Amino acid sequence: MRIFDVSLTIHEGMAVWPGDNQVVLQRRAKIEEGAHANVSYLSLSAHTGTHVDAPYHFIADGSKVDEMPLDVLVGPAQVVEVPDSIKVINAEVIAGLKIADEPKRLLFKTSNSHYWDLKTDDFHTDFVGIDLSASEELVKRGIKLVGIDYLSASPYKISKPTHDELLGAKMIIIEGLDLRAVKAGFYNLYCLPLKLHGADGAPARVILTQD
Repeated sequence: MRIFDVSLTIHEGMAVWPGDNQVVLQRRAKIEEGAHANVSYLSLSAHTGTHVDAPYHFIADGSKVDEMPLDVLVGPAQVVEVPDSIKVINAEVIAGLKIADEPKRLLFKTSNSHYWDLKTDDFHTDFVGIDLSASEELVKRGIKLVGIDYLSASPYKISKPTHDELLGAKMIIIEGLDLRAVKAGFYNLYCLPLKLHGADGAPARVILTQD
């Protein structure tokens, strides 16, 4: 069995959504300074790095991250590769991809994945996102979980239509996936977000396996 870690490594200085606090990850107790153990302090937005959006992120009465169904977060998934020439995933793009009827977990590998190759922590505003027409098509197809390889499922500064449609349908969104080492195909998905009480999202460790 092959295991693919498709999670971003959380570190200070990493790209975060504009306006979010920067990551703080520091050792506050140090063995070399006389402490009996190393102890680190972590401060970050719930939407840092590889993370999930719960419906509550955009839906006032939506379910919270600690209420997410594990049988959706874990199970068979399909990775589809979107050509680098595509700048927005719309309904026409969805129709042209070879998306199977099952499973109902779908991960988009786009030109966004190239950003993770760069030796920079800059935030890129020209990332590929899913527009409203594609979101409506995904809901129509009964998709239960959708993932993408940058920090938002929607195009930059057009967040609400996509998130309202997907999260309004109780779909789980995974953002910030690192799919560089993964080819299009079928995998088993394991997505385990931190169990944060009442939160609208949470960082997650996400892996794909393939026999």
